Amino acid sequence: MQSNNVQRYRERLMMSKAELARKAGLSTLTIDRVEAGRPCRLDTKRKILLALGLKVTDKDHLFGGSPAEDTQSSSGAGPEAGRWLEGRREGIS
Repeated sequence: MQSNNVQRYRERLMMSKAELARKAGLSTLTIDRVEAGRPCRLDTKRKILLALGLKVTDKDHLFGGSPAEDTQSSSGAGPEAGRWLEGRREGIS
């Protein structure tokens, strides 16, 4: 079960994992792990957000959960994250 919106948002941008990894300065293995919902460092999340053209304040919508969950796997993004994702997609040119 996917616990964040990273893969969905990346795919809506028509961006490959390799491209996201390159833009974020991360490995494709790290992108795989993040998209699978595995825990990651806050710096990794920041790099992914910026590489996707998002703001750091968008982290809860993209990754779900709260700061207390940064070291644990979250159970999933709620319905509000889906609405946010759709709204962000409309702004993509």
